[in-house]
Amino acid sequence: MSDSTMVVSDLRDAPHFFDAVADRVWRAWWEPHGFPLEHITGLLQASLADDAEPLCLVAHAGDRFVGTASVIASDLEERPDLTPWVAAVWVDPPFRGAGIGGDIVLKAAQAAFDTGAEAVHLCALSGKRAFTSVSAGGSTRRMSAKTAWMSSACAVSKGKG
Repeated sequence: MSDSTMVVSDLRDAPHFFDAVADRVWRAWWEPHGFPLEHITGLLQASLADDAEPLCLVAHAGDRFVGTASVIASDLEERPDLTPWVAAVWVDPPFRGAGIGGDIVLKAAQAAFDTGAEAVHLCALSGKRAFTSVSAGGSTRRMSAKTAWMSSACAVSKGKG
């Protein structure tokens, strides 16, 4: 990247990216269903509180927005028993294919594990199931793709490889 190295920050530490995050998330998932931008800005506003759950992460290269992911309580109405979820994963087109989405997902999952979660879930399209297993901090987190009905859910759980 030309302007600087890509880093992933908590949106609370980089609030100047709020509008970019809201715009990308709204256009990708909410606008097509008729929701106004204000709907997503209201939801995203909750991630700015000091003790926020949900958590929003933003990938950026200097002041250039690169991508985002959030940790939320539930991302699949059919499975409210599964929590937390990595959701709203977005990488701007010029940065796709470089592993940035995976980096953001792993950082979001680690943040969820750091709160004591035993499992973290990701609802993704079947063509985006590049997650297998990773080691972080001496323990292995398994991410296994489940191709089922509407959700190709990738479950991320603590455990042995």
